[in-house]
Amino acid sequence: MKLATAAAAVLLSSLPIAASAADVANLTPATPPEMVATYDALADVILGSRRAEERLVRSILATAYGHAQAALGHSRAALKAGDAAGARAAVENLAASVGQIGTEGDNAVAGVRKRLLEGGHHYNASGEAQGVYDEGYVVVTRAAKQAFLDSSKAIAMLARDPKTEPLEAEWKKVQAAWVKYIPVAR
Repeated sequence: MKLATAAAAVLLSSLPIAASAADVANLTPATPPEMVATYDALADVILGSRRAEERLVRSILATAYGHAQAALGHSRAALKAGDAAGARAAVENLAASVGQIGTEGDNAVAGVRKRLLEGGHHYNASGEAQGVYDEGYVVVTRAAKQAFLDSSKAIAMLARDPKTEPLEAEWKKVQAAWVKYIPVAR
């Protein structure tokens, strides 16, 4: 109600003081162009923030994937050198990185996602309603999340007694999930 009163005051303040009854009767009730332009600019900002959020989440995913690749390289080198402790640590890091792909980041990122949700921001609201996305997720679907978390768990189990062949087999699953579920940025 206050907004409507304020809008009416703005419209009335733009009328000439000495307007005749005929002039007032011929006025078309329309939103002033300046207000429409401001609202249009705000829409650009809102839609731009959605694109920026998606790009940021894709960067988080790409970084986690890069960390996973590096951990895999360390795992391979440690296994080749017969360094069991080094292999275990590297495989654990690999499992953590793959898990972060599935959850679109670590606990710090989850805290930001929670804050956005509490503020009413649901990037994929329709996808959430259809069960495609978990609440607040931007890129990673439920199916992708499950694939990455399954691999993360399997890799973590390999950390107990790392072996090259099972590690390589699980990494192929991670690579396949990456190609299948993480679409190229638009």
